[in-house]
Amino acid sequence: MDQLLIDETHQAASSVERRLGLSRREFMQFCAATAATLGLPAGAEAAIAKAVEKAKRPSVIWLHFQECTGCSESLLRAEHPTLEKLILDVISLDYHETLMAAAGHQAEAAKKAAMEANKGKYILVVEGAIPTKENGIYCKVGGRTALELTKEAAANAAAVIAIGSCASWGGMPSTGPNPTGSSGVAEVLGKPVVTIPGCPPNPYNFLATAVHFLTFGKLPEIDSLGRPKFAYGRIIHEHCERRAHFDAGRFAHEFGDEGHRKGYCLYKLGCKGPETYANCSTIGFGDVGESNWPVACGHPCIGCSEKGVGFAKPIHATAQLKGMSPPASYPNVVEQQGKTSFASMAALAAIAGAAAGGAAMLAKNVGKQDAAGQGKEGQ
Repeated sequence: MDQLLIDETHQAASSVERRLGLSRREFMQFCAATAATLGLPAGAEAAIAKAVEKAKRPSVIWLHFQECTGCSESLLRAEHPTLEKLILDVISLDYHETLMAAAGHQAEAAKKAAMEANKGKYILVVEGAIPTKENGIYCKVGGRTALELTKEAAANAAAVIAIGSCASWGGMPSTGPNPTGSSGVAEVLGKPVVTIPGCPPNPYNFLATAVHFLTFGKLPEIDSLGRPKFAYGRIIHEHCERRAHFDAGRFAHEFGDEGHRKGYCLYKLGCKGPETYANCSTIGFGDVGESNWPVACGHPCIGCSEKGVGFAKPIHATAQLKGMSPPASYPNVVEQQGKTSFASMAALAAIAGAAAGGAAMLAKNVGKQDAAGQGKEGQ
């Protein structure tokens, strides 16, 4: 019996190597990294490995509406696994206007067939805001409005994921005056959905969410806004590499000044990290380390993942601090040494003399009052 189990394990490992083009060691590293991203306990990588090895790849229907395709472009740059391994071996991406070979009526027919074959089991991913004014006429695909297509696809989906800030809450298209009535997926459907905001979001936040569904048959724990807590449970500022400078009162005041060149905190240049929930500062972008994100590159966070902050507040307006205050009373690291003229020194001496004279008169009057009070007590 033990030998049979060992043989099955070896067969599964060989299958993974062929499908994903990864060694068993690399595959387990991928599973461990995904488990760590999700904040799962030790040993969870085994469950993820088993699901990826044996479970049927979930069908994914990916819709595009008011957006720049930046979310898909971000996914294209994922390396663990690469996109082709993700869509061919981890999930079954059955409809995606940018990535699929089919076009026109053929593409729409493929979407309809996939939705029918996987009714109640497919994952619906929506990228881009959905215009709602005038019955949604401002965005159509195949002659049908984004409003209509979203409601149709969501009706029989096992899970709905809004990827990017546009789909999550309206994003840039919803900024005032918002002539098309751009809205997020949850608002259009009238029910909570999983939102992965960002412009663009980190591809691993989406990948980890999809793998969680594949492994456990459900989506990860979310907050009141539908954001997965493993990725959006803390504000960026908590784990920013410039946080120590904030606590010490060291700030850049202008782009290119001494503080900016030395990597000081960008709060006074408008960094929205203290009011934005995301994991940008800990996971980074482009698979080159956590230092590859706007603040590490010298530009303030604009709060792109936070509704009411990104695309709403001026880029260089200071953030509303959540649960903390900067030591604004601290002096600059290097205080400027000014020069005092003879006239100003004389004026200062006159002021000091007047103040001293006033203090002497006050003391004298207080003494008289004390003496008068003692006299009354003695009577």
